[in-house]
Amino acid sequence: MNDGARLMIDLDALAANYRLLAAQVAPAHCAGVVKADGYGLGAEAVARTLIAHGCCHLFVALLGEAEALIPQLSDPAVPVYVLNGLMPGSEGACARIGAIPVLNSLDQIVRWKAQADTHGDVLPAILQLDTGMSRMGLPQDELDAVLARPELLDGISLRYLISHLACADDPADPANAMQAQRFRAIAAHFPGVPAALDNSGGAFLPRGHFDLVRAGIALYGGAPGPGDNPMRAVVALEARITQVRNIPAGTGVGYGMTFHAPHAMRLATVPVGYADGWPRSLGNRGAGYIGGIRAPIVGRVSMDSIILDVTDVPERLLKPGDPVELIGPHQTLDQVAHDAGTISYEILTQLSARYERRYLPAAQAPAIQNLQRSAAS
Repeated sequence: MNDGARLMIDLDALAANYRLLAAQVAPAHCAGVVKADGYGLGAEAVARTLIAHGCCHLFVALLGEAEALIPQLSDPAVPVYVLNGLMPGSEGACARIGAIPVLNSLDQIVRWKAQADTHGDVLPAILQLDTGMSRMGLPQDELDAVLARPELLDGISLRYLISHLACADDPADPANAMQAQRFRAIAAHFPGVPAALDNSGGAFLPRGHFDLVRAGIALYGGAPGPGDNPMRAVVALEARITQVRNIPAGTGVGYGMTFHAPHAMRLATVPVGYADGWPRSLGNRGAGYIGGIRAPIVGRVSMDSIILDVTDVPERLLKPGDPVELIGPHQTLDQVAHDAGTISYEILTQLSARYERRYLPAAQAPAIQNLQRSAAS
């Protein structure tokens, strides 16, 4: 556990973001994507909060994530869908825990149907269609096979047809309209089956949103598209100063001495590095904030530490143990991602388990308090 940094997770902000998204996409329903351990913030805490505020659908990526989450849900009737579908041999485990697979290929359909036939059950599933992203979902030849042989779906109760937008973060990209058009055309072959295409970015496209929207990064405060971010910040990351030193002009700093002081400087070492998920690419580019003053990172990001130029920071704010804002009101999640040359998804999901996690408000539910205590232990 890194006792020099803590990650604060505002569950009220998470709930507010869910309500905003649900209103934005109505009359479609809004699902919560809680894969990758709730984008690194704790899938159980996130899922419980979303359910408490009306979320009736949850998506994870992997069956193992569903196995860990389902027993912890405050409402076991809320379905948990597995986006990556099922690896061969995992059908029985999926059926036993009550997870619902997203079937992405003809092979997965055949195996899920065999599971249903073997046990004389009708098993629920989602059918994913590839509308242009070339990642997951039935390609055209496999879709043609299913349409030619509808008995392949006997024993499978389709909850939704879904696809996924490749360019939703750019509303002007013509791929959005192209994919929506393809999706509508395919969905016409499955009358009566609800449809879901949009993700966080898609939720803000100026058109209808089918029957279900899968909200991910926007729930967690990341910008769903260009321009002003309408979402509330959910995470704040605060570190503490370990050591302060003064160096003369010309002194090298950090591994490889990629920075040399152009003049006499004051430096602060902060115990957060790439082992904590703070990107190495922020070396000589990123910053922290102390008392609202930007303190640039100088030199490389190390495994367990960064070095800040605090020459312009008042000395009264530079005692060992004094706070440094890494994500917060002066430096958003999206700004950190921009400076690191990546996206907010990667910043969130890489934040290490070494951080002390504090869920705010702490008294929201006993389960949240227990998570907080276990994080601090």
